[in-house]
Amino acid sequence: MIRDQSGKNGLAATGQSGKKPSLLRRLPSRYSVITFFIALLIVLPIISLFVLAMGGDGQSFTHIVKNVLPRVGPTTIIMLIEIGVLTAIAGFVSAWLVSFFDFPGRRIFSWALMLPLAVPTYLAAYGFVEFFSFTGPIQTAIRAIGGYTSIRDYWFFEVRSTTGAAVVLSLVLYPYVYMAVRAIFHFQGAHIVESARSLGAARRRVLVEILLPMARPAVVLGVTLALMEAINDIGAMEYLGVETLTFSVFNLWLNQDDMAGAAQLALFLLIVVFVLIRLERWARKGRKLHDERTHSLKAHYQREGLTGWQALAAVVFCALPVAFGFGIPFFVMAGYALDYLGEGISPQLLEALATSIAFATIAAAVTMVLALIMVYSVRVSGSKMTEFLVRIASVGYAIPGTIVALGIFLPLAMFDNYFDGLMRQGFGFSTGLLITGSGATMILAYVVRFMAMGEGSADNGLRKISPRIDMASRSLGKTSLQTLRKVLLPILSPALATGFLLVFIDSLKELSATITLRPFGVNTLSTYIYDFASRSRVEETGIASLIIISVGIIPVILVMRTMLDRR
Repeated sequence: MIRDQSGKNGLAATGQSGKKPSLLRRLPSRYSVITFFIALLIVLPIISLFVLAMGGDGQSFTHIVKNVLPRVGPTTIIMLIEIGVLTAIAGFVSAWLVSFFDFPGRRIFSWALMLPLAVPTYLAAYGFVEFFSFTGPIQTAIRAIGGYTSIRDYWFFEVRSTTGAAVVLSLVLYPYVYMAVRAIFHFQGAHIVESARSLGAARRRVLVEILLPMARPAVVLGVTLALMEAINDIGAMEYLGVETLTFSVFNLWLNQDDMAGAAQLALFLLIVVFVLIRLERWARKGRKLHDERTHSLKAHYQREGLTGWQALAAVVFCALPVAFGFGIPFFVMAGYALDYLGEGISPQLLEALATSIAFATIAAAVTMVLALIMVYSVRVSGSKMTEFLVRIASVGYAIPGTIVALGIFLPLAMFDNYFDGLMRQGFGFSTGLLITGSGATMILAYVVRFMAMGEGSADNGLRKISPRIDMASRSLGKTSLQTLRKVLLPILSPALATGFLLVFIDSLKELSATITLRPFGVNTLSTYIYDFASRSRVEETGIASLIIISVGIIPVILVMRTMLDRR
């Protein structure tokens, strides 16, 4: 009989002789050592930021404290507060409506409300500015109806403002809240609402006293994810003329050539990010985002039917986020694509597309290999330290792309300069920038940023496989590596493919890190669009924008399938 010696996951092998390898268990396995170096690679940007910031002079720090933070700090905080409020309202109310009420179009809205997640924030900004500009259809209609001839004759909402940026980002980021709240309503809401109704509780009381407290952890989780995405943005902020902390890091580094000052400001921004993470964990402390499957939203659950003005209000509330968050950017870019379709696809666009696919493919493959090694290391060793290292390796998603790029650039540039100096002294020739000037820095930035996605997909897949399968393989004389390669990999392939796809798509859309680390003369789809937008030629990016939006729909479909499977 095969006995579980680990007490946790049943994978601590007793060895061929049956003796407990007590001494060996105190030593880290080769998997744990590899996991340590992967985690070190992920936290390298943060370490290098500290080194760079501490090495700067007091002049940079004084400039930041006196001139930069007072200007961009309040703007960033106000924008984050507005985004938090708007995403919470839009996400919670829409999830509440489609979960507990029946009205025309409810089934369509249940998945359509996730579509704005396919639109990158910078494309949403481009589409909104065009749609609501003086020459756009809305203001043109206002002037035609009112007989106005100048913008001074009437008031209109200014998209290029802090509040405008908050509205634009909220309309594409609220699905984070919607999905989290929808999940908790699915697994916990039905039986509780049915019980409350049977006791005669009114709709308002159920909402305020039951559903709002129940959904609080999910709302906080979704808002935190939305705020971290907002902090990461550069393209939309620059186009909308809003200077945030992240954009100031970018500006100090590339435009003012003050790397020490950029590192110091980046550390302050990191504090903001980790405060958000701590707040989210505090809000969810002791709470679960789901309950057992027996409590899920069953097929026989009767949603409350809405009629008259209530049904109309539900339709309007669910339709507006979809129409604005997805419809406006999509149709604006589709119009641009049709206008330039006759000119064909330019060679520059094809080159950018091929470059994007190449870099995203390599980054996704490397990420999934490293993620698989880490989660399998936890499974084999059962070590708390290894599990902690995997957690560290997943923090990159919380770090804005600009900070990741800055943290990666410093150590790689130091290595390039050191190696070049050795070659000059020893062999009399210069090697130049071997790594810093290549696409390797971009790939490393993608791996650091999106390791959490790869690790999450691999871990979810591995947790569904019983440890007894590993034990049976080991009892037949297979090593842990052979067990992984011949037994687990075929079963894990769907989960790994999902993780690969998610990392691939996010790498394809990534702008903040790409724009700062790309080799000279190299464009991806995101930087191709950014370059045209920075020269006020957004209309020439229609085809490229449609490609990115269409590819971005794939994760939405995957999420929808996951939600349906969980039903």
